[in-house]
Amino acid sequence: MNLTRRDLLAVGGLAVLGRFLKPAAASAQSPKRGGTLTVRGWDPPLFDQMLQTAYRVQIPITFTHSRLVKHKAGPGVAPTTFQIEGDLAESWSQPNEMTYIFKLRKGVRWHPRPPVNGRELTAEDVRYTVERFLTVKGNPTAYMLKSVDHVEVVDRYTVKFVMKEPFSWLLDVLANPMAMAIVARECVEKFGDLRKAEAVIGTGPWMLDSYRPNVGLTFVRHPYYFVPGLPYIDRVEYVVDEDNASRMAAFLAGKYDLGWEFPGSINRTDWVQIRETLKQKRPNLRTAEFPSNVETHISMRTDQLPFKDVRVRQAVSLAIDRQGMIDTSFEGAGSFNAAVPAGLTDWALPINQMGEAAKYFRHDPAEARRLLAAAGHPNGFAASLCFTTYGSTLLTDNAQLILKYLKDVGISAKLDQREYGAFIASCYFGKFDSLTYGPQTPFLDPDNFLFGMHYPGEAKNQSHVDDPIVTDMLIRQRRIFDVAKRREVIHDLQRYLAKQQYYVQIPSGIYVAVWDGALKNYGPNLGYDYGGRLVAAWLDR
Repeated sequence: MNLTRRDLLAVGGLAVLGRFLKPAAASAQSPKRGGTLTVRGWDPPLFDQMLQTAYRVQIPITFTHSRLVKHKAGPGVAPTTFQIEGDLAESWSQPNEMTYIFKLRKGVRWHPRPPVNGRELTAEDVRYTVERFLTVKGNPTAYMLKSVDHVEVVDRYTVKFVMKEPFSWLLDVLANPMAMAIVARECVEKFGDLRKAEAVIGTGPWMLDSYRPNVGLTFVRHPYYFVPGLPYIDRVEYVVDEDNASRMAAFLAGKYDLGWEFPGSINRTDWVQIRETLKQKRPNLRTAEFPSNVETHISMRTDQLPFKDVRVRQAVSLAIDRQGMIDTSFEGAGSFNAAVPAGLTDWALPINQMGEAAKYFRHDPAEARRLLAAAGHPNGFAASLCFTTYGSTLLTDNAQLILKYLKDVGISAKLDQREYGAFIASCYFGKFDSLTYGPQTPFLDPDNFLFGMHYPGEAKNQSHVDDPIVTDMLIRQRRIFDVAKRREVIHDLQRYLAKQQYYVQIPSGIYVAVWDGALKNYGPNLGYDYGGRLVAAWLDR
């Protein structure tokens, strides 16, 4: 199921989706310098972006580090769209399918802190970063650049990417806020790695001023940022608050300038509860609604019985009442897809275009029990569901619903709830006994949802998928530069995966993005790039 734009506009009478988002009136105003922006954040277990895909690690880095290219941001950018523009790269070219050349900006300065001490960024920094990304032990997203053979330093301000094979997603990967933040060799050499807060030194718009574990982070303006005049906001307070009632009260009191949930949104159940109060207490709030790209699924040990049997996986899918979850957990505003989430509107294939495989997204407990019996489990079986709350009441509620749905068809699953760090170190990377449930990294392109989760041996292949048909299509779509033809392969792959059910997709919500009216020149969007969406914004208060 996919909600249409008309459907979304009917939800609550307040939705603003994509192109219907009105540009902020502030775009015609003169920017104001100064002020402190406060957002609800999450305590990072470490700061080395190449060692975890977790939002707790990735979001802070978007304030402090730059990439070669980035996604355009601002009130004129429709949510769920991603136009690539230069960041550290002033320009780039692709002489052939196997070569990319990037010309760097001159005069880019690292943060004025030891051991880098504000020196100029050069092409060697880019080469070093890519080499570390590909070779550092434990990088779960190294697959993103596995098609890169090497990076050559042409001169001080020019780098050349030489490919092993054609890779049509390279620019998307380089713009990805969870992949290619450029780092300094000196920091790695001094600190051994980039895990410590002291190692958070980049060329980005803000500098990490302080880190208080389980309390918050403070970012201050980089005085030598390479875009003249930016950022306008002098200080960002990134407050850790793991209690939903506390977060809600703080937002009602005006403490947070963005919605307290990722990515600057408010859970719909909370939004419905406090919307009328907010009209009185914070009448200048602005909102926008758009489909989420947080693909939440049930992973299974498909390399072992019983989940090695496709009938068991299909039974798990048929057991889940997706529309019931939308009605219960998302206040009736949600969507569900196969392997590519609805938020990636240019690539996600609606269920009604899945052909025969569409039937596996129905809620059909009787058919689920029939399939289990045919697979040799007429009385069902016992299982465990590995889970962490992520501090989300919504995820917790949905986990309980999943347990109920599975029990209804004979699968007696016990909740194996773990602390966040333990969950990420184990179940998130496929180290579990039978089942895992949770949200996945909100990537901004379909390749990352498909390749990383289905290519044999990759760290994020949680379900241990090893299917030659899938592998062939994964490789083929990466080598197609014609977007329309690439989309055809990706759609065919989604139809095949819908039948195989290596992952059982759970509904995604429709974001209610909320921000203070005093925050000007800001536009919400999908993904971790809080820093990118705020770099040209200012506070008018």
